[in-house]
Amino acid sequence: MTAVHPGAFIAGEWHAGEGELIEVHSPWDDSLVGSVNAASSAQLEAAVKAAADAFPAWRRTPLMTRVDICRHAFEVCERRNPEIAEMITRETGKTIREAIEEMEEFTVDHFRRAPEDVIRYRGQVLPSTQERNGSKRIMIVQEPIGVVAAVSPWNFPVDIAGIPIVYGLALGCTLVWKPSEIAPICANLFVEVLHEAGFPAGTINLVHGRGDIGGELVRHDSVGTVVFTGSVTTGEKVARDAGLKNRVLELGGNGPQIVRADADLEHAADAAITGCFYLAGQCCTAAERILVHRDVQDRFVELLVERTKALKLGDPLDQATDMGPVATDTNLVRTQEHIADAVAKGATVVFGGGSEGRLHEPTVLIGVTSNMRIAQEETFGPVAPIIMFDTDDEAIRIANETEFGLTAAVFTEDLRMAWRYAEELCHGTVHINETTNYWDQMAPFGGAKKSGAGRELSTHILDAMSETKQITWDVF
Repeated sequence: MTAVHPGAFIAGEWHAGEGELIEVHSPWDDSLVGSVNAASSAQLEAAVKAAADAFPAWRRTPLMTRVDICRHAFEVCERRNPEIAEMITRETGKTIREAIEEMEEFTVDHFRRAPEDVIRYRGQVLPSTQERNGSKRIMIVQEPIGVVAAVSPWNFPVDIAGIPIVYGLALGCTLVWKPSEIAPICANLFVEVLHEAGFPAGTINLVHGRGDIGGELVRHDSVGTVVFTGSVTTGEKVARDAGLKNRVLELGGNGPQIVRADADLEHAADAAITGCFYLAGQCCTAAERILVHRDVQDRFVELLVERTKALKLGDPLDQATDMGPVATDTNLVRTQEHIADAVAKGATVVFGGGSEGRLHEPTVLIGVTSNMRIAQEETFGPVAPIIMFDTDDEAIRIANETEFGLTAAVFTEDLRMAWRYAEELCHGTVHINETTNYWDQMAPFGGAKKSGAGRELSTHILDAMSETKQITWDVF
């Protein structure tokens, strides 16, 4: 009999959820992985109260004590990485290699980076400019905001949640986490890591559920900052519900990869494989459009198809698998609809296009134009849509014409043109000669337009979880 896992972690104790039963099925073979009972509204209220009650003592806890706990958590997490990675794969369909990468390269290192960033998160002393007697000193300090609500997605279920959780705890905030209902069990495992590491009762709290529980959490008066990653539609609702709270919203993308005529085509094709087919295309930073100069389109497509054919599809728990299934029927249907719409409007499938269960073939389309859904909407599936362009002005216009502005990539050997693209692309991140799916944990991550608001990672997420306070001293 498959286990029913706890639905809430409140004030240092696990509780059975009082709400609906949420079953988790493997996207690969539909086997039952496990289930949780969602938390009730009363349990959510208790979780927020626990976080609020724990905050005064936690913020006064000496910084180096918080740092020591984070460093111990690194050791605990490192030991449990394999177990959590396997659960991520079972719940989401992410390949085991990708899940191990999530844990070993991103998640566990939050416990090293966050305390180091907090140690160096300094204030200022400003000169007094309103008077000329030299008697005043103005200090600017950053104080932890209080309770942080973390509402996280399924595709990086531990890493993305770990950013506000670990940085918030290191700063002196307390948290209530509502993970995706698609991947609740790996969330429980991560909370076990935090509890074992020694974070005090009430500093980290967990509630499972669907959007209604997330909405209640975001609206709660005791929450000071909301950190949300998800769709644009839900993000807009979160923004309305959050009101005047601090917030970081990481939403959708339709990232262009631009391949100029002077590009290293082998390198650009490798980058497109990562950009389009990593996690079966289910990344907000995916290369959702490949813009290729007319003069090199045929050769680029040849190289891309060659690499796409070499991908091994199958069981995500098999170390040899390059691409597993899409996580949900919604993602599968949207991918199929986008391909069908593109073909109906004149595009051609040159490789792939089919699916068996939730295992959708990596697909390469040529003849894609801006009037197609796949060029305007976020597909979130394993498709490489090729859009041809003739001039740099045209490429920039096409790249900027959607409502999204998260990541873009440009492949060129011309430094001057690279600089022009970097300045004119309306995206939060522009990579030169690198895949759209490149991240650096010390760099600010976030998007323009409807791709979000605010920035996370490193000190940028600390800004969102702190209040800036001015203290004026009249010393003479």
